Amino acid sequence: MLGDPDRRIRWTLLLFVAVFLAIAGRAAFLQTVNAQELSRHVDLRHVEEIDTPAHRGTIFDRNGNELAVGVEAKTIIADPKLIADPLKAADALAPIIKVDAKTLFAELSNKDSGFVYLARKVDPGVGAQVDQVVKNKHLTGIETRPEEKRVYPQNQLAAQVIGYVGTDNEGLAGMELQLNGVLTGKPGKQRVITAGDGSQIETVSLQDGVPGADVWLTIDDSIQYETEKVLTDTVKQWKAKGAEAVVMNPRTGEIYAMASVPTVDANQFPSLTDEQRRNRPVVDSYEPGSIFKAVTATAALEEHTYIPGQTLYLPTSLEMGGYTIQDAFSRGPVNWDMGQILIHSSNIGAVKIGMSVGAQKLNDWIRKFGFGAPTGIDFPGEAAGIVVPVDRWSASTIGNVPIGQGISVTPLQMAVAYSAIANGGVEVRPSLVRRTGGNYAPAPARKPVMSAATASQLTSYLVGVVADGGAPAARIDGYSIAGKTGTAQMIDPDGRYSNQNYIGSFVGFVPSGDPKLLVLVKVDEPHPFGGGMTVAAPAFQKITQFALQKLGISP
Repeated sequence: MLGDPDRRIRWTLLLFVAVFLAIAGRAAFLQTVNAQELSRHVDLRHVEEIDTPAHRGTIFDRNGNELAVGVEAKTIIADPKLIADPLKAADALAPIIKVDAKTLFAELSNKDSGFVYLARKVDPGVGAQVDQVVKNKHLTGIETRPEEKRVYPQNQLAAQVIGYVGTDNEGLAGMELQLNGVLTGKPGKQRVITAGDGSQIETVSLQDGVPGADVWLTIDDSIQYETEKVLTDTVKQWKAKGAEAVVMNPRTGEIYAMASVPTVDANQFPSLTDEQRRNRPVVDSYEPGSIFKAVTATAALEEHTYIPGQTLYLPTSLEMGGYTIQDAFSRGPVNWDMGQILIHSSNIGAVKIGMSVGAQKLNDWIRKFGFGAPTGIDFPGEAAGIVVPVDRWSASTIGNVPIGQGISVTPLQMAVAYSAIANGGVEVRPSLVRRTGGNYAPAPARKPVMSAATASQLTSYLVGVVADGGAPAARIDGYSIAGKTGTAQMIDPDGRYSNQNYIGSFVGFVPSGDPKLLVLVKVDEPHPFGGGMTVAAPAFQKITQFALQKLGISP
């Protein structure tokens, strides 16, 4: 009977044996039959392989000054499923990572999510504070991970040229986009072992990352700085909408400076508008006005419809296709040669020269210069401009195109066209990349545009423009400069040429006998009215004088 003490002891002992055998059997089952499945679940929960960021290559100017660099940063992440006390965690982290505590609490309380970013690419000091708070307050499910942040140490300098990267360090604009495949390295791998509460136990490196290649641009940061400063002062002085400039070596195609004003801070790129981000010398086109007359002159010299020394009778006006063409200044009838036509920037003279060439051949020469197609510069999104096919020319088109109306070009295209004149008739593809890693960029493509004789003749005419009164503000003591002014009417919303808004421009190269530097300046909508001679030529003079000294170019 159960009342018997001996019997009770035997039954109790039997019960203990049964429980022990059940536990032992379950343990044996777990360790043998189901061991692999359990092990898999344990690994999924506590062992994770993560990518470690590769260092993104640095962008330097031609002299080795940093323009874009990657710096150490920390990213704070969380697994809400492992967070025991979301309110405690939110209150502790909010003041450190500068996130509203209520917002943080909502994210940490979402048990449907197993991963959430709390802060991306914060200063390493902030990451250290988070680690300390997590440790001191015994917070679970929160950790910091290494990342790299892109910074632009020279802020506004060449910002629209350099561009920017996104949150994941992928190039999104400018040279950051153009060179993304070169600058981007290969990430490494780590195995991270964590406890059940999300705290990190051990980190093991599985594979080292491969850093991206460094890149040296052709840009000279001091010339770029001076160019931006001069343009900014010009815009302020003339209450202009904006200004652009290209400074290049006409022999090699290397760009020393490429500027758009107003400038922007590259570190603020994500918050800027698309309009503010635009590298306008490359991606925006406009009607060039009188600086295009050199293209018309080239066509006439090459087609021999104008012979050097020949004079043309220029009336006070021309009627063409229902429009009246006049010069920008009052004069009586004159007989001028091509040099005088360019010095005085005569519209009537340029139109008569263009008419002598004819629509088809003039259009062919425009195409031969490369207008209507990208220059091929190593920059994304280059505009081609607009060249209207001859079969769509109206009766008045031959009166517009020779003077730079009815055609759309980029400032860079215009600079490259003049570089062909400076370079003995050979056009060189412009470039912004000087060296990638240990490899210098290959020699750029070269394209003959005109004969050396025509280039020399044009140069002599353009020297006269600066020396004989066409652009006295562009002169630099001791240097012979070849250049041309431009004053282009803008198109009003109704499609007519404006009598209020203009673009003033100047392009020139120096020394004229052995050109090593070419500068184009374009000023948008100066007020009160100012043309290329009064607005752009002085800016050209200041930029060019500085660049000549910086590059050590002798008179």
